[in-house]
Amino acid sequence: MELIAGKKFKLPVWEAALRTMRPGERARFRCDTKHVVLYPLVSKSLRNIAAGKDPLEGQRHCCSIAQMHEHYSLGYPDLDELQKNPQPLIFDIEVLKVEPPGSYQQDPWAMTDEEKLQAVPQIHKEGNELYRQGKVSEAAAKYYDAIACLKNLQMKEQPGSPDWIELDQKITPLLLNYCQCKLQCEEYYEVLDHCSSILNKYEDNVKAYFKRGKAHAAVWNVAEAQADFAKVLALDPSLRPVVSKELRSLEARLREKDAEDKIRFKGIFSQ
Repeated sequence: MELIAGKKFKLPVWEAALRTMRPGERARFRCDTKHVVLYPLVSKSLRNIAAGKDPLEGQRHCCSIAQMHEHYSLGYPDLDELQKNPQPLIFDIEVLKVEPPGSYQQDPWAMTDEEKLQAVPQIHKEGNELYRQGKVSEAAAKYYDAIACLKNLQMKEQPGSPDWIELDQKITPLLLNYCQCKLQCEEYYEVLDHCSSILNKYEDNVKAYFKRGKAHAAVWNVAEAQADFAKVLALDPSLRPVVSKELRSLEARLREKDAEDKIRFKGIFSQ
């Protein structure tokens, strides 16, 4: 687990304890109940992170005290019991290393709104560089982080409002980059979902039609692929050479598939 001094985004008492320690030191701290009342919520977030989930998953839009109500379940019996009956807790802490200010890159979920907005261009740039290096999966992860930052901010805006639209227009190119990575990773159905979501809002997005057409072609949705490629040509005739190449590739794959099917069915019927 990582703690950022001054942020106190987990438990303030942890930071107070850490300030008394040196790198490599291990110590045990007994914390009074008043300092660990919110520990059940913190523990749930840490468990969600360990499971690859949103750390705020399941939390309602209310204050921490409201979430501590006895009828609110955290989804873990031991944490439910602890929030019903708070008690002093003992923590064993070992300081593995200390990083100087400016050298640490936070995870998106740990950032403030301002930090999220400021981080997006740099994360986007890092994703582009990784993609140029051929590190497609790593690039996809960067694009995903940038999208997560903006989505988190967008959730706080009224859908359709100017601020919401501005954030959505920043999300779209990142999502298209993410889809390009997923095309190369052969995760075609994810590409179909994301490109369709873009086209539901922006009907003239040529890149979304093109990437969705490639994904349709890859999963043998021939009519849908042809329709998307036709839409690309209607929106941008200058892309005819690229679209023609994709259509020729699709036709070649269809001929190859037909030949394989004939051989397969011939073997079946000759038995």
